[in-house]
Amino acid sequence: MKSLADAVFPAEVFSLPLFHGISETGRTALVSSGWLRTCSFEKNQTIYHMGDRVSELGIVLSGSVFVENTDLWGNRSILSKITPGQVFAETYAFCREPMMVNVTAAEASTVLFFNLRNLDQTADGDDAWLSQLRSNMLRISMQKNLTLSKRIFCTTPKTIRERVLVYLAAQSAKTGADTFTIPFDRQGLADYLNLDRSALSKELGKMQKEGILEFHKNKFTLRHPSL
Repeated sequence: MKSLADAVFPAEVFSLPLFHGISETGRTALVSSGWLRTCSFEKNQTIYHMGDRVSELGIVLSGSVFVENTDLWGNRSILSKITPGQVFAETYAFCREPMMVNVTAAEASTVLFFNLRNLDQTADGDDAWLSQLRSNMLRISMQKNLTLSKRIFCTTPKTIRERVLVYLAAQSAKTGADTFTIPFDRQGLADYLNLDRSALSKELGKMQKEGILEFHKNKFTLRHPSL
């Protein structure tokens, strides 16, 4: 017989990093207490607006979402792309601070929302799963900080070429291969690196002619490490 948690949500939900090590008692409590809900979004639909006060973190179940900043002049800068299994808005939900970013669906997406309002409960006895949940959240938060640090590292260089190569070198190191696929289209890469799209495309063309790299759409091959 299926548990309440498995009956309401697909099994893969509780295999997500946030729920690692959570007991059946904990899973049932999360579902019966209304901590979890799912919602679907169309491409470009806003999930959270800058200035929103939120109590729920989001976990992408399918599709992907952008965490982005838009300045007073309407210029967009992508801070990160959140893919299936990854979390967003956890810091704002936990600290109850207004959102400083927008979160939008990069494509048709389904998101699991987890309400943190009861996370201040004391974990003892049968509520030991809350301690595990907090530990999982801390680990995820630390990983997110690393992701943001990587973007800062990529946008610190002054030239377009340096930013591109720092980013691509990091992707190559991550995949362990000289040929790899990045999670952005050309506009998305320009936004992530805080660059003008046409200037980025022009520089990529130069780098390909010089034999530094090869690319087709979002597939890249690094040929030479020099700047």
